[in-house]
Amino acid sequence: MSLVIVDVEADGPIPGKYSMVSFGAIVLEPLLSKTFYGKVKPVSEAWMPDALAVSGITREEHSSFDEPHTVMSEFELWLKENVKGKPVFLSDNLAFDWQWINYYFHYYLG
Repeated sequence: MSLVIVDVEADGPIPGKYSMVSFGAIVLEPLLSKTFYGKVKPVSEAWMPDALAVSGITREEHSSFDEPHTVMSEFELWLKENVKGKPVFLSDNLAFDWQWINYYFHYYLG
């Protein structure tokens, strides 16, 4: 079992209607050297300026990020390469962060 701490930034409160902007992950281990950072382009036209402002990213910058399928495939590979056993997802505001990662994994990777 490995503990993986994840933080998500999004341009609204719910996946599907709004978009994930970016996320970071780190395996909780002594050196804290196993990290991942993904930046995902918008998947809808809907966005909330105040929510996006939290990330410090403009809508123009957000639009230049990578396709969700690409980022989630890279994250899946990173997890396989860096996590021993079952990953345990940790976050501050678990319900918010988990909903995004869960949705994007299911929607873009099946």
